[in-house]
Order: sequence, then C-alpha cells, then structure tokens
Amino acid sequence: MNFEKDVQKARIFLKELGEQLGVDERKADRMLRAVLRVLRRRISPQEYLDFIAQLPICIKAEAINGWTLNEFPDKSIKKVEDFVKAVMEEDRQAAQKDFGEDLEEAKEKIRKIFAFLKKHISEGEIKDVEAELPEAIKEFIEEA
Repeated sequence: MNFEKDVQKARIFLKELGEQLGVDERKADRMLRAVLRVLRRRISPQEYLDFIAQLPICIKAEAINGWTLNEFPDKSIKKVEDFVKAVMEEDRQAAQKDFGEDLEEAKEKIRKIFAFLKKHISEGEIKDVEAELPEAIKEFIEEA
C-alpha cells in the first residue's frame, strides 16, 4: 500500500473537481463529501459501497467516515429539492459559501458534482444507483 500515491490521486481528483466547480480543492472536498453522505443516506448500503469503490481511497475513507452499514435508506428524500436541502444541511455552516444562497444555485453545483462523478464511475454503476432513487432524482442525475 502506497499512502503517498493514494493521497496524490485524491488531490488530483479534488483539483479536477474544484476546476469544474470554480473552487479550491478544500472546498471541492467539502462539497463532494456532503453530496456523497446524502447519497449514502438515500440508497442501500451495498449499492453505496459499490458506487464509491471506484473513487480514490482517500475519498472513499471520507465517504464512509461515521457511517454504519445498518442504516436504512432515507425515503424522506423524494425530490431533487429534498436532496439539495439535505446536502446543504450536511455541509452545515459552510453551505452558503459552498453551494450559494438559493436552491437553484446549489442545485446547479450538485449537478456539476454528479457530472464529474459520472466521468470517474462506470456507467453501469451509475445506472445501478439511479435505479434505487426516486424518478425525479434519477432524472436529475441523468441530466448531469
């Protein structure tokens, strides 16, 4: 195991994401973490683990930090707006700085994060995740 190599991969990944979002790596990391943690609340644990398996190991570590595998999918996240609000809550005090002050701005940034993830995760895995989501959120990700 080459820890330095893994850290470098994560930095490159976050730098690329930051460029897509127009933010620095630290902010990109925080924003990605918020999106991934809400996604993990919405889909089955096994599907989430399959989804993050294709990410750099340091990103995977953040994606599972504080999570227990016996959590059940949060069915209260039914619409895109529910997902966006949950991401904002997950990001806490930094939410307005990271995602903006209104729902549409936040929605666009989350869309960009999903578009970025779709470049790094296989189409089949993306489809598997979409299959577990309500139609509105599925369409949101498909359009990303």
